[in-house]
Amino acid sequence: MRTDKEMMVQGIKKLALTVFLMFLAPIVIWQAFKNEEHPLYWPILVIGLILAMYAIYSGFKGIQTIVDALFGGKGKPKN
Repeated sequence: MRTDKEMMVQGIKKLALTVFLMFLAPIVIWQAFKNEEHPLYWPILVIGLILAMYAIYSGFKGIQTIVDALFGGKGKPKN
């Protein structure tokens, strides 16, 4: 049982995206709440919430990819 290094790199990239989104989403949501009188309040708030949900999804998928790479999950078929 060997570690699939390509799949491991994909998982680490997904987790890097997750970390970026975990900082970006709260900033966008905070900016929306800071400017409640602005006409773009609702679109910016919705974008921030979508980014937050995608950060959670990306985190789960990144961890799942790393676990599959380590333990031989849904990757390449073994010979």
